[in-house]
Amino acid sequence: MQRVTITIDDELDAELDRFMKARGYANRSEAIRDLARSLDVHRAIIAPRSADAGEMLNLVRTLKAVGVRVSLVPRLLEVVGSSVEFDDLHGVTLMGVRRFDLTRSSEMVKRAFDLIGASLGLLMLAPLMVVIAIAIKLDSRGPLFFRQQRVGRDDKHFGLFKFRTMVPDAEQLKHTLTDRNEAQEGLFKIADDPRVTRVGKILRKTALDELPQLFNVIRGEMSLVGPRPLIVDEDRRIEGWHRRRLALHPGMTGHWQILGPACVSLREMVAIDYLYVANWSLWTDVKILLRTVPYVLCRRGL
Repeated sequence: MQRVTITIDDELDAELDRFMKARGYANRSEAIRDLARSLDVHRAIIAPRSADAGEMLNLVRTLKAVGVRVSLVPRLLEVVGSSVEFDDLHGVTLMGVRRFDLTRSSEMVKRAFDLIGASLGLLMLAPLMVVIAIAIKLDSRGPLFFRQQRVGRDDKHFGLFKFRTMVPDAEQLKHTLTDRNEAQEGLFKIADDPRVTRVGKILRKTALDELPQLFNVIRGEMSLVGPRPLIVDEDRRIEGWHRRRLALHPGMTGHWQILGPACVSLREMVAIDYLYVANWSLWTDVKILLRTVPYVLCRRGL
């Protein structure tokens, strides 16, 4: 039989409770020991759900007693991700945390990358944007651009530009469609939104409605890659350390775009954004941009 690795988290914890009831175990340690033996567990990865050191030590002792290798996931990584380093203090190995925000040189590099990328993008895409503008005007009445208030870096509000894809009174009609909302935890997204125009459907499927955000990047309100720019109502739901996601400018794309905003809850999204900020590198931005292209072409996350 091949030896297995298990992760002890809340989900397995619930399974363990059912195992104990089914087998009549009164002692949790005995149940864990017998379960590890029956599954021939080679390694257990423990994801702590509490700060109870006694419970943790008892679990480790039980697993080690039956020859299981034990690994721990530090709870601190829920906040800082991989933004840690190891320090040697008089022979004692400690985990140190690097500064959370970007250094001045890193900010300059990121800003230069944004300016060069956005400028080249506008230059190459200008003919296409002119064609889109004409199509919007011929398809429906109303303004060319849709400008919506979003929350940017350091809680500053700004107007995010998009090509208009909906009827002019779309915001007034929003409250009539709340029962069709497919997103989670305060986000609003409908797959077949009746407010979208004919040209708007094409622009949304191809993500071409996002192109005017290049102007936001040039203006210094956004970045090519960064945390998702939330509307004011969504931002009000963000509390505590999650608000540190606003240490960087919001991005035209990011991990949230690749995953698909309708598939990820607001709580998960802001945690992902926080970890992006904590672990920023130029190479990370390049990889996200490269990954965004095939996802847009496959019409995912739109």
